[in-house]
Amino acid sequence: MPIIKQKEQRVGIFIDTQNLYHSAKNLYKRKVNFGAIVKEALAGRKLVRAIAYVITTEAGEEKGFFDALEKLGIETKTKDLQIFFGGAKKGDWDVGLAIDSIKLAPKLDAVVIVSGDGDFVPLVEYLKTSTQVEVMSFGKSSSSKLKEIVDDFIDLSENPKKYLIGYK
Repeated sequence: MPIIKQKEQRVGIFIDTQNLYHSAKNLYKRKVNFGAIVKEALAGRKLVRAIAYVITTEAGEEKGFFDALEKLGIETKTKDLQIFFGGAKKGDWDVGLAIDSIKLAPKLDAVVIVSGDGDFVPLVEYLKTSTQVEVMSFGKSSSSKLKEIVDDFIDLSENPKKYLIGYK
């Protein structure tokens, strides 16, 4: 049963950029249209904050991408890519996204998590005790448990042309 989204609802959007980037790249070999994502997440409601959690590299080639996000009204929180002995790389913002959404939840009527990562299941269960929780991600690469427990799941795979750059 779809939820009702009221115009006066205050919304916070929390974007797991790495999760969305890799899903779009692996499923469609395309880049994500973050402006369309935010517009869909808002659904005509009041934006309190939109935060994209992003990873920086030593080369810094992502600066243009960060600037584009900020022009869309999306705040960016950055963390350096970790490179471990042996060459393994890790760029993970799960805890930061969780903390921010918990801190902001009292000021929100709806939390929108843009990620299909099953690690967010406990966060969603906690947030649902005080606010509406919605998830947006590519359904094919999303945790089935996450899709099951949220108040609303928006499957970006249902209309990839709308959410991807250059998809025909």
